Amino acid sequence: MRAPPRFILASGSSRRRELLTAAGYVFDVISPAIEEAENAHLTIREVTLLNATRKALAVVREMPRRVVVAADTLVALQGEVIGKPRNMEAARKMLRGLSGRAHHVCSAVCIARGRQILRSFTVLSEVRFRSLDAETINAYFRKIDPLDKAGAYAAQDDGGEIIERVGGSFTNVVGLPMEETKRALNELGIRPVGLGN
Repeated sequence: MRAPPRFILASGSSRRRELLTAAGYVFDVISPAIEEAENAHLTIREVTLLNATRKALAVVREMPRRVVVAADTLVALQGEVIGKPRNMEAARKMLRGLSGRAHHVCSAVCIARGRQILRSFTVLSEVRFRSLDAETINAYFRKIDPLDKAGAYAAQDDGGEIIERVGGSFTNVVGLPMEETKRALNELGIRPVGLGN
């Protein structure tokens, strides 16, 4: 029996690893040493796609024969991109700003091999937060570490404390839009095994 095709996930994100593993994929992980770009003149789709492409190409240069999957996820409120908080006070300020409002989460995915980009796409979801007071925010931060998360929250760890509803792909909000990613990988002959079948 032939081994299933393996790809490289160009990401240090445990959330992306968990999503792909749960879907039944077998893959290797290389976290690229790329500083994520920030540019106020670009849209959230453009910034995430730029970052995902840079991550993919950085790993492809080292492993040109392998298929590489890279992603980037950002949050935007009224068109203004919100990155990862620099400290806990910045994280509290982010959640206060998102409280009771709807914002967008955009993930870009770039799949490459050799010098060729095989697939690239962006997915946008809308997330509405509940109204949050200081006590709720502090209790939430005792549960999760907001400093490595765009927007200072983790959708996969939310039990309804802060998120009121998600419009669109939930896995996109977690960090990797699995519906579109699975479709793209399937087109390239890369299919899940075990649970993913």
